[in-house]
Amino acid sequence: MAQLLDRIDSPRDLRALTYDQLQALAQEIRDFLVRTVDGIGGGGHLASNLGVVELSLALHRLFDSPKDKIIWDVSHQVYVHKILTGRKDRMHTIRQFGGLSGFADRKESEHDVFGAGHAGTSISAAVGMAVARDLKGEDFYTIAVIGDGAMTCGMALEAMNHAGHLGLHRLIVILNDNAMSISPNVGALSRNLNKLRVDPLYRNAKREIGELVEHLPLGRQVWEGAKRVKASVRDLLVPASFWEQFGFEYYGPIDGHDIRELEATLKAIKKVEGKPVLLHVLTEKGHGVPEAAADPIKSHSGTYWLKKTDPSAPPPRPTYSQVFAQAVQELIESDPRVVAITAAMLEGTGLAPVHARHPGRVFDVAIAEQHAVTFAAGLATQGIRPIAAIYSTFLQRGYDSVVHDVVVQNLPVVFAMDRAGFVGDDGKTHQGFIDISYMRCLPNMVVSAPKDERELRDLLYTGIQHNGPFAVRYPRGSGPGAPTNLPMQALPVGKGELLREGRDIALVGFGAPVTECLKAAELLAAEGIDAAVVNARFAKPLDEELLLGVAQTTAGIITAEENVRAGGFGDAVLELLADHGLADRYLGALAMPDAIVDHGPQATMRHLYRLDAEGIAAAAREALAGRGASRHAAAPTPSLA
Repeated sequence: MAQLLDRIDSPRDLRALTYDQLQALAQEIRDFLVRTVDGIGGGGHLASNLGVVELSLALHRLFDSPKDKIIWDVSHQVYVHKILTGRKDRMHTIRQFGGLSGFADRKESEHDVFGAGHAGTSISAAVGMAVARDLKGEDFYTIAVIGDGAMTCGMALEAMNHAGHLGLHRLIVILNDNAMSISPNVGALSRNLNKLRVDPLYRNAKREIGELVEHLPLGRQVWEGAKRVKASVRDLLVPASFWEQFGFEYYGPIDGHDIRELEATLKAIKKVEGKPVLLHVLTEKGHGVPEAAADPIKSHSGTYWLKKTDPSAPPPRPTYSQVFAQAVQELIESDPRVVAITAAMLEGTGLAPVHARHPGRVFDVAIAEQHAVTFAAGLATQGIRPIAAIYSTFLQRGYDSVVHDVVVQNLPVVFAMDRAGFVGDDGKTHQGFIDISYMRCLPNMVVSAPKDERELRDLLYTGIQHNGPFAVRYPRGSGPGAPTNLPMQALPVGKGELLREGRDIALVGFGAPVTECLKAAELLAAEGIDAAVVNARFAKPLDEELLLGVAQTTAGIITAEENVRAGGFGDAVLELLADHGLADRYLGALAMPDAIVDHGPQATMRHLYRLDAEGIAAAAREALAGRGASRHAAAPTPSLA
């Protein structure tokens, strides 16, 4: 039986459909999304997309994309948008290497007018597009679709303030209110939105007035029109809206799963002139798929309820995030000074169970990284030892606070930078590719990375004991399998370790590449090449004695890191060698490329950029061949610690 979805190749194909057909199409799209995400494993973002099916249909029916600019905040809810804009046949490649992005991507389609992956950017971008439109004398709508969680971002409110000040017309902000970001939303703003969602006074009074009006002549028609006019029922029942204080015309809240109501309201909004409009839409994350709606946190990342597990299979190794959270719990329970902070990432950072157990010691500040860092600084001034658990790519958003509020004052804040290096399926907006560079350049900052799970625990413990800023970066996914049940111990700051002696060349890894350096040394040993392996452990301060020693007792050093070369760990080593007249012993840097790296499995990216064992071994062979000298140095090799 032919499906309606088979007939949809562009937004224009939606306009001839009846409302009954649109409802059927919405269900077909949900079924297609579940099949797609389940079929590719790494599809992710399922619940967020299930929640915006009707909204996506209404937007593409009533607006003329790409002339009209639809901007999706975070853009983790653009799968339906992609389906409707000619990418349906490629959806099976989403978040796969070489396939469609899981986010909006300007290089992918003219309908993706603004790329995103971080929250809170859509309104600012929409204001920019609207002002550019007016400067050029053009005529189109700009529509920013932003979740209620993203409205906790300071820049979203800054953009609202600017838009209201400018009085921009044909600018529509759609507040997609589902009471969720990934974790449940927190904060006063979220509480006030939720209060309006469930306020029985508002809902009961609205129903009672509706019943009364419908008994009047032409009552039903009057009521249906009044529901869409700002000065009607809402103003009788609710004080002046928070949003109207920003200079916006406010509509809502309306049912985001009722296509008729969505379209009727949007048609009314399109007639508003002289000021921007905010439409408050109520949706359910995971809507239309009971399993997804029942657990929107788990179903955010996929079809977990369809997965069959083999009870006889050994349990998977814990992820670095889980190891981190376990260590934080132990630190909280053993040291009354320790607290943890996250910015709307309780689940992502592994801290959800720790928060459940110690709600007064784990703080979720919502999507507000800058506040998270300065909040930590304030805690630190009073003798508390805060651990700020923020993804590498998200800490970029709080960088001014890192500098101004932590580093300048030399405060003891531990930065736990999850998802450092290659991040996998989330791709270009989430790659942790510059944190070594942006942290290493700061005075007072210690920059560290563990080679394995046990060392992550020890570095966190070391950071808590350190009297100054301390950064620990660690990758997404599981480590090599080091024990996590041993007592944590303090490591000497600025001291690495020699893991393997060697006389030919030194492979110096920082963080995750250390394991690959050890494997590369085994490959080289089979060819008669004797490679030393160093776990640097610290990019700042460097273990100068160890690094200068291996540089002098081998043909030279190759460094390996998951960070761009500019300002990274390799540059730090080169600077050290140059300062001691040993620059010629620096044989090469293996690092992330000087490019925006797209999505793809971590193993694929490490192979592509020579950061796996084979690539490191090949770089060592090439470096030694280029030397053209005896591989064996006369000076003694440093001994293993």
